[in-house]
Amino acid sequence: MLFDSHAHYNDERFDNDRNELLSSMQKNNVGLIMNSCSNLSEMPDIIELCEKYDFIYGSAGVHPHDVEDMTEDDIEKLKKYLKHPKIKALGEIGLDYYYDNSARDKQRKWFARQIELALETDTPIVIHDRDAHGDCMDILRSYKSDIKGEFHCYSGSAQMAREILDWGMYIAFGGALTFKNSKKSLEAAEYVPLDRILIETDCPYLTPVPHRGKRNSSLYIHYVAEKLADIKKISVEAVEEATFNNAKKLFNIK
Repeated sequence: MLFDSHAHYNDERFDNDRNELLSSMQKNNVGLIMNSCSNLSEMPDIIELCEKYDFIYGSAGVHPHDVEDMTEDDIEKLKKYLKHPKIKALGEIGLDYYYDNSARDKQRKWFARQIELALETDTPIVIHDRDAHGDCMDILRSYKSDIKGEFHCYSGSAQMAREILDWGMYIAFGGALTFKNSKKSLEAAEYVPLDRILIETDCPYLTPVPHRGKRNSSLYIHYVAEKLADIKKISVEAVEEATFNNAKKLFNIK
């Protein structure tokens, strides 16, 4: 079975067929899904999904796009959401210098503050890092002996992965692994040991080849598993088993 470790099924692009699509997952070899959060307004819908489908779990966090007006009151709200039995991670949090939808100083401030909350609540973090490797790594180094979590949709180098792995974290690969211009991702995926890899779709975004341009869903995650198996020169079944167990371990899913 496959574990899609990062999805956004509360997104409006699933409004027309969400139930039909999610009801098809088990028969299509998708066993578990982690639905990630971008801002607090999404949490009621995410919790509704988690309570409706036994194979869906969720995270709670504020994406760097949405931290411009974040306050300590939002930290208190996150604490409450993290107590829900099916909310298993704090994320996605991090830095995004590609779009700069929030001021960079505020991105850094609230990334660090949410890491502190994760440490306080013993919760794994889901990291969004786009065009901000230097600052992202500098902030994480301040907490490296204590943090646990994953780099979602990893876009860094194999060298950067080495340090992340030394901290005991996981690295997740998605549809970008199948793109023609993904040389750096291929090198990183080859380097990261199988027992520290997760796979994801980030749906409805980042649809893998051969369906690039269409709306993504967990039904396409097998393309990521197949590409990873090709890179590692192992069976797809070995990739499925390892990544499924890795994600269950990270998110403390029994």
